[in-house]
Amino acid sequence: MNNKRRIYTGIAAALIVIAAIVFINVIRGKSVAAATPPPPPEVQVAAVEQRDVPVQREWIGTVNGLVNAAINAEVTGYLLRQDYTEGSFVHKGQLLFEIDPRPFQAAVDQAAGQLAQSKAQMAQARAVLVQAQAQLVSAQANQLKSQLDEEKYTPLFEQQAVTRQDLDNAVQTNHSNKAQVGAAEAQVETSKAQIEAAGAAVQAAEAALETAKVNLSFTRLTSLIDGIAGTATVQVGNLVTLSSPAVTTVSTLDPVKAVFTVSEQEYLSLARADALHHLQLKLILADGTAHPHNGRFSFADRQVDQNTGAIQMTALFPNPGNILRPGQYALVRAVTGEDKGALLVPQPSVTELQGGYEVDVVGPDNRVAIRPVQVGDRVGTMWIVSSGLKPGERVVVEGQGKVKPGLQVQPKPFRAS
Repeated sequence: MNNKRRIYTGIAAALIVIAAIVFINVIRGKSVAAATPPPPPEVQVAAVEQRDVPVQREWIGTVNGLVNAAINAEVTGYLLRQDYTEGSFVHKGQLLFEIDPRPFQAAVDQAAGQLAQSKAQMAQARAVLVQAQAQLVSAQANQLKSQLDEEKYTPLFEQQAVTRQDLDNAVQTNHSNKAQVGAAEAQVETSKAQIEAAGAAVQAAEAALETAKVNLSFTRLTSLIDGIAGTATVQVGNLVTLSSPAVTTVSTLDPVKAVFTVSEQEYLSLARADALHHLQLKLILADGTAHPHNGRFSFADRQVDQNTGAIQMTALFPNPGNILRPGQYALVRAVTGEDKGALLVPQPSVTELQGGYEVDVVGPDNRVAIRPVQVGDRVGTMWIVSSGLKPGERVVVEGQGKVKPGLQVQPKPFRAS
């Protein structure tokens, strides 16, 4: 029993000794570790570049057709058929829709009949005029004969060669013939007036016939231009009127217009330098790609918007294949000048903080200093710094989360991915 107790006591003592040795070694290891500082954190740095860079401007724009021709109904009627494929290219004069022409054809036939009737009345009035003119000639001849008889009987009566009765008969006959001449002249004037009225009726009938023909032609809704025809807003069988919205729209898409606005200050700067018509414009599409064809400035609006202080500009872009469509949003980009000796840093090196910007600068002793900067335009993956840095200084591009002011770092060259 005593032997077993001695054995257990010895084992316990040995375990205590071993635990003490392990504890001492751990304490010594921590002391050694605490005495050895960690290595400086690695960061990727880039030198501040200085070079001449083009000054670019971007404006938000909207693509539109060069010409957008709305196709409207000019008469009231029911659509019989649609004769084009939506979204297809159509030619000027091509039939797009047809309105039921029967009521308008009937109107044309009625107007043609009225014209024929008016022309017949004109011919009748002319015949009456010819008859009245003949009667006038006859009456004038009779009056001339009676006038001669009166002139002949007057001296004979004075010479008592004829009786008073003979002279009175000659005078009365002459007076009667004069009245007949007046009546015939009045009939001629009446006939002429009837001809004028008939002529006016013919002109009115011709105008009515022309109007009816025009209305009949309006039953065929044709394209006004060569271009892409849009979606039909009506269906076959619908009633369309003059007040109905456009049944479709045809747009000329090559070239297309890009409409954008610039500030009044930018406009004045470009206009005074006579740079507007020399700008090489690029169109940046919604997916970030650039339209492969450069555009040119077309015109500026006649006035500045007093509410926004901006002026609307229009540019033209070639559009082979009609890829661009009206209503698309795009950025209009142009090089408007050159920034001489600009300082550039990679964009990830700039941190925005409470409306300001700062960068982490690595000094010659590899210690970090936080420096506020003022930034300008972005140029590709770089950012122009207008103040706060000098050429050749090193800025932290990756690893900003590892550093703080005064910390020494292990800089490595930045490699853009």
